[in-house]
Amino acid sequence: MPVFEYTALNEKGKTTTGIIDSDSIRLAREKLRSSNIYPVSIKETQPDDDKKKSKMYFLENINLISRIKPSDVSMMTRQLATLVDAGFPLVSAFQALIPQIQSPVLKKILSQIKDAILEGSSFANALAMYPGTFSSIYVNMVRAGEASGTLEIVLNRLADITEKQLALTNRLKTAMAYPMIMTILGSLMLFVLLTYIVPKITAIFSDMNQALPTPTIILITISDFLKSYWWTLVLLFGTLYTGGAYFKRTTRGRYFYDRIVFTLPILGALIKKLAIARFARTLGSLLENGVPMLTALDVVKNIVGNVIIKDAIEHAAIEVERGQSLGVSLAASEIFPHISVQMIQVGEQSGELEAMLDKIASVFESEVELSISSITSLLDPLIIVVMAIVVGFITLSICLPIMEMNQLVK
Repeated sequence: MPVFEYTALNEKGKTTTGIIDSDSIRLAREKLRSSNIYPVSIKETQPDDDKKKSKMYFLENINLISRIKPSDVSMMTRQLATLVDAGFPLVSAFQALIPQIQSPVLKKILSQIKDAILEGSSFANALAMYPGTFSSIYVNMVRAGEASGTLEIVLNRLADITEKQLALTNRLKTAMAYPMIMTILGSLMLFVLLTYIVPKITAIFSDMNQALPTPTIILITISDFLKSYWWTLVLLFGTLYTGGAYFKRTTRGRYFYDRIVFTLPILGALIKKLAIARFARTLGSLLENGVPMLTALDVVKNIVGNVIIKDAIEHAAIEVERGQSLGVSLAASEIFPHISVQMIQVGEQSGELEAMLDKIASVFESEVELSISSITSLLDPLIIVVMAIVVGFITLSICLPIMEMNQLVK
């Protein structure tokens, strides 16, 4: 069924925009008028079947996907899960859900998914048309739910997963926001101080016929360099960042970067725990919803965000296919923390692997949150101390020549 994008006036005379599906423009107008919405313009946005199969249509979908926030997908999943759990057929659930979606882009995608389902496609296959919005984990869990007849349970589980991931990400961002703001503002203030204020104060020392103290010479040198060549620092950091980003996109660069990250003190352990938590949470959810072990491992290896762990999962999958247990296979890589391997082995022996994987994720996520809270509580006074030392050095460098001048006068 075609999808139309419209601009219209509501009962209060205010302009409103949105999308609506209908067999023709005339029926779309009638449908809008029956809802007390009076269309000003309507145009079709649904591409035809030939265009769907073309490369251009795929590129258009990619452009649309790039503007959808994960929070929109999370909220949509929860709402869809609630409607399906309440007994709505899938198409009816979409019809009730689409008008409630705030993102116009997501509205279009959901309308096209609904039309694909009406045309005979499965829900999972329709979702797979938009890999940038719905991950392989999302699609595989929906496919497993459709196959087992437990789609409402799977959707609720997906909503739980996405909400937990968003909550964790938001907590980490909140914890790091204050130190980052302090660092940026402090750096800007020091830059202004060294390039604008300090040169005006130290200009009086140029007429002195006496040797300046070493701290003052150092301060003047740094100030002159920043004032004259600050752009070289911007260029240098820009070049390093661009070159590093390009190198990171290569296979060798990505492997080198991930290996170095794991060796970093404190930060490396936190990144590893986050990756293991993501692996455990996702694998447990896939297994709980009927996805076979090998298929689940093939899915989760692409979402851990680290090629070192990805290689370990690939090797573990090979051993599992040969008949080895998951815990023993992961232990052979020596990448996974010992406690996580032990918990997986206990879960396999007790037949509660899914629950144990979920427990691993919760434990590691809690450890990461506690560690970041501790780090940020130490970062705040550390930033203040560093700023105090720098400002103290500047003050001392300016005051020393003045004190020497006073002694000469006496």
